[in-house]
Amino acid sequence: MRTTASDRIPAEFEVHDERFRGTGGDRVVERIFDGGRWVEGPAYSPAWRCLVFSDIPNDRVLRWDETTGAVGVWQQPAGHVNGHTIDRAGRLVRCEQGHRRLTRVEPDGRLTVLAERWRGLRFNSPNDVVEHSDGSLWFTDPSYGIDSDYEGHRAEPEIDGCHVYRVAPGGKVTRVADDLVRPNGLAFSADERTLFVVDTRRKHIRRFSVGDDGALGGGDVFADCTAGTFDGIRLDEHGRLWAAAHDGLHCFGDDGTLLGKLTLPQVCSNLTFGGPRRTVLYVTATTAVYSIMLNVSGARV
Repeated sequence: MRTTASDRIPAEFEVHDERFRGTGGDRVVERIFDGGRWVEGPAYSPAWRCLVFSDIPNDRVLRWDETTGAVGVWQQPAGHVNGHTIDRAGRLVRCEQGHRRLTRVEPDGRLTVLAERWRGLRFNSPNDVVEHSDGSLWFTDPSYGIDSDYEGHRAEPEIDGCHVYRVAPGGKVTRVADDLVRPNGLAFSADERTLFVVDTRRKHIRRFSVGDDGALGGGDVFADCTAGTFDGIRLDEHGRLWAAAHDGLHCFGDDGTLLGKLTLPQVCSNLTFGGPRRTVLYVTATTAVYSIMLNVSGARV
């Protein structure tokens, strides 16, 4: 799909706080893909100059080429992949809801299984993943992939709830948070002393302190959602948190104040920053993927 005039809509920024003013760069939002069922998990690769994203019910991963604007199916079937991240070695790490595991795509295309069980029990359906600078991978494990056959395969859970896990560089899996109902999107602050986690069922974002040993503390509510529920989250260079919601993206200051919104025509699932200077915001939303260049950059994560 290549964008045409009909794929461009006016960029609508709602300013709720002066700290949000001047964020917008482009005056239009581009729809760079349409035709999915529930589009999720965007990850930008600087090396490949592309955006990888999931279409979970159609069990495929797609690739948008930044240099040509072309979109193609990269993998199908794909294990009903949801969230992706590009690790510090440039490899693609992914949450396979269908196979209930965390995997990594190696440079030669081989697939490495990073985690699929905790204390011998299968995960529910890994959802979103981020990497810490120490090489550990942190992921959420709600039950969306086993609740029905729409986003995975219906199955009985083996684990007592939906939690957050840490995979150490050596492969040891540790449960780091166990008091969320449906943990979803997650992101580290720039100094990695704070981990933000969305609890979609409770319609809020939690804020945890991160210890030197990887243990989490605190867990106060950072922000509540005023439009449906939150899903994926990312931070920008100013420490502001952007969250996918039903009416677009909500942007919060480091004190939890709602600074503003970028409204979009579909329910938003996730987002990521990309482009040569991380100034392009890519948003997955129901059937489509949108992009807009901002006056700010995404945090280095």
